[in-house]
Amino acid sequence: MVQPGYAEYDYPPPPSQGRPTHTNVPSPPPAPTFEEQQVWEPRKDAVRDAFKHAWKGYKDRAMPSDELLSVSGGRSNKYNGWGVTLFDSLDTMWIMNLREEFAEAVASIKDLRFNSTKPDHYAPFFETTIRYLGGTLSAYALSGDKTLLQHANRLGELLLPAFDGTESGLPAYSVNVDTGKILSDSNKNTVLFAEATTCQLEFKYLAKLTGKKEYYQRVQTAMNLFYKADVKDGLFHENWLMKDGTPTGAHFTIGANADSGYEYMLKQWLQSGDPQAREQYIKSANGIIANLIYMTPKRKLLYVGDLSNGRLVHRLEHLSCYLPGVLALGASTLYPSHLTQKDKELHEWAAHGLAYTCAVSYLDQETGLGPDEMTMPTGTKWIDEVTSWKEAGRIGDAPGMGEPAPSQNPSGHDYVNNWPNAYLLRPETVESIFVMWRTTGDVKWRERGWKIFQAIEKHTKTEYGYSSVHGITGQVRHLDDMPSWFLAETLKYLYLLFDDISSITADNWIFNTEAHPLPVFEWTEEERKAFGIVL
Repeated sequence: MVQPGYAEYDYPPPPSQGRPTHTNVPSPPPAPTFEEQQVWEPRKDAVRDAFKHAWKGYKDRAMPSDELLSVSGGRSNKYNGWGVTLFDSLDTMWIMNLREEFAEAVASIKDLRFNSTKPDHYAPFFETTIRYLGGTLSAYALSGDKTLLQHANRLGELLLPAFDGTESGLPAYSVNVDTGKILSDSNKNTVLFAEATTCQLEFKYLAKLTGKKEYYQRVQTAMNLFYKADVKDGLFHENWLMKDGTPTGAHFTIGANADSGYEYMLKQWLQSGDPQAREQYIKSANGIIANLIYMTPKRKLLYVGDLSNGRLVHRLEHLSCYLPGVLALGASTLYPSHLTQKDKELHEWAAHGLAYTCAVSYLDQETGLGPDEMTMPTGTKWIDEVTSWKEAGRIGDAPGMGEPAPSQNPSGHDYVNNWPNAYLLRPETVESIFVMWRTTGDVKWRERGWKIFQAIEKHTKTEYGYSSVHGITGQVRHLDDMPSWFLAETLKYLYLLFDDISSITADNWIFNTEAHPLPVFEWTEEERKAFGIVL
């Protein structure tokens, strides 16, 4: 029976999980032997137990609100009040084979209408897309439950006015749940690069499932504005004018406000074979490597900073630790058809060096938890160091590949943790560690992930769940907050890191920026004509 408020559709089943023909399938690492994998099975089970503890706390104390206050046992509603932790957790449950919990969770939202939960309710476009829509689509792709597809279509219809309300076609910051009226962020006339470019995976898959061309066309119109801009070195401005879709300001970052926009360029190619997205990703990745990656003077750690008014800001955000995983994934899927041997090598080195910096920033701390932001010493541009090393005969390892030993003596860190020494249960480092394991097969990445999980278990666990903390260099203080991304991303990536390598493989799935796996698919000839797709 179709719920009130939903149109009747003869929805197709999720696309079949055949190998894509539009891209190279990365060679998986050599499978661990049965004996080797037995070491990791109990570690995988420990992550599942952590998820069950977090889920129980949320279900018992906070559901159907958005998030659990994990110290007091209270609840919060920062993301629409529709139960964001539930939507973010559905596919994690399925992957962890928690099918009873999954069924109960889906049943609890069967009659949800995504109505307003407060006066003048504006749904934030970016967060609603990546968490609610992404989580719902992923759970449907895994389970085939039609209730979830109906919810996904309703969410798509609710969010579409964000595109229609701006002259440029870029999505507005938020949309009124009842009226479709749009609202900018703090009355600004701009939209952030990440917020305009982190909806394509979700809406294109929704178009595939429903046959609705508007889902595809709205997000592609937004992408075309960025392609048309033809920015220097593939580096996109942080802010873009909603009126005409042109860039403004002089701040360039791959961290907060821009991060997932770069990620989605590669993943649009991997999802459905978009060559324009592929070429833009290659240009942007090369631009990032040439302009933003630096190396510290003492330990030779790689980091990626921001450009502000032509000057590099020497800092590393935890949010930026997604980048090594993207570079590693790109190197493994684009070579040899679309990436030269020289560029592949450079991208792999950058991925390795950045991933190690992100990992060692955890191992350097007394608690084993990584800082949310670090101020780096003024280093040297990494690409210049690589060029000099090559000209000198390529003696020894490439610059930044040395993996200096962890040190819990702050004087030897080559960076300073920014106040307040926070660890916010973020996923980016374990995300990249997972990709490094899947693309290299080097077990040291698994071992590093296990140490991080042990630190999470020791220092962030509470009676009701897990908590973000301050004070990672010593005595931690719990913040009474369990973000939904902890269940959606952090625990999922750790579980998959320890799971058999045949689980959620790159030849069949791509992760959205909230770690919701979506299927790889190809457009049919009929869909290309109907949607106006040019490949």
